[in-house]
Amino acid sequence: MQQNHRPGFSRAITVNTPTDALPAAVPPTPRPKAMHVKRVTLTSKKNWWMVEMDEEEEQPLGNSTNSFSSSEETIVEPVVFNAYNHGADERHHHHHHAGDLKRTETPPPSPIYNPPRHPTSIFSFPTPTAYCAPPNATASLAPFAHGSASELFKCVVKKPDVIQLEINGEMQSNASDVTVQFLAELRVYTTLSRHRNICTFLGSLENVGMVLEFVDGRTLYDVIIARPSLTPAQKIDYHNQLLDGLTHLHSYRLSHGDVSLLNIQVTTPTNTIKLLDFGRSVSADSTFKSPDDEPVDPFPYLGKQANGPHSTQKIPHVKVEQIHPGTRPFSAPEILRGECQDPLLADAYSFGMILVCLDRCESIDVKPWDQRKDKLPQNLFEECELFTDRAKEYLRKWDGGRRRLVKGDMI
Repeated sequence: MQQNHRPGFSRAITVNTPTDALPAAVPPTPRPKAMHVKRVTLTSKKNWWMVEMDEEEEQPLGNSTNSFSSSEETIVEPVVFNAYNHGADERHHHHHHAGDLKRTETPPPSPIYNPPRHPTSIFSFPTPTAYCAPPNATASLAPFAHGSASELFKCVVKKPDVIQLEINGEMQSNASDVTVQFLAELRVYTTLSRHRNICTFLGSLENVGMVLEFVDGRTLYDVIIARPSLTPAQKIDYHNQLLDGLTHLHSYRLSHGDVSLLNIQVTTPTNTIKLLDFGRSVSADSTFKSPDDEPVDPFPYLGKQANGPHSTQKIPHVKVEQIHPGTRPFSAPEILRGECQDPLLADAYSFGMILVCLDRCESIDVKPWDQRKDKLPQNLFEECELFTDRAKEYLRKWDGGRRRLVKGDMI
């Protein structure tokens, strides 16, 4: 019986082939491996970005995935606590024999980008006890709102900011310097007792950074350039508060390292001085090497941190440190020359420059090549009214009778 075929656009051709001559079944074409972006970096060429692609390894059906790898910042694993080494030998040369025991644990998958030495490892789980919140951390803070069963406080989260760039064909990163600064700042906040003129430390946020008091106010720079100018009583009050905070810091043998108009906040409306940004702080009991030498590696100190949540191990004491220049023109000449051996005396020079700005109610500048030679402008003290003699004593050479910061000098 003849069948009616539907009209088509191509003619079918039937070929009779013996069954024993049929070719073997062609395996399906393997699906190309998925690609994902491994790293995106800015190159030395303008507006050119280097994008590195990597093949995504297929995971077995029963393999568990990391449920909280939401960003490259939160999935960074610390070097000192890393139990797995995702090397080429382990990734491609695993040999299993029949008699081997079955693995009970599967290493977590490698993140998209895991910098090998990242400052976030400071705050990785378990957070060391030394970096946790001090007892009754909010005692000196006023809540900005109340709930039915709670008090609400404003705070600031300060997290590491790592930059990686390709310069002249080499990858450069500031991870080591960022780690040094965060360790220095944590040492200050976890060593000092509470003081009204120092920003309050509220603890650490796991895998993120440190939590600090929210200072509602202006920088000292904004205060001194505002008009009308400060009254003599206000200048003396700011002098006393700043001296009180710095001497409290120095009583623990710790320096600030970057005292400037921008690192001092004045709260509103109480006009309370708050010292901030202790990233360049060093211990007066350390041994100092030139900032031009090879940078001090901070990561071995992280390996000495407490491994358990109930450990009482303190922050490791750094015995070798480098003193880096702070903000001009407040940085001491011996720091600019890379010869500083007394960081507390260098803070006194910065305090003297602050007094000149405070007395003149304006920002000042000194040529760096003159400042390196301990030379000051001839008209530096012309418009000073209150602190001329004191400022001159603080701005002397470090070995020429420079005045130290003493709490008894409060007016």
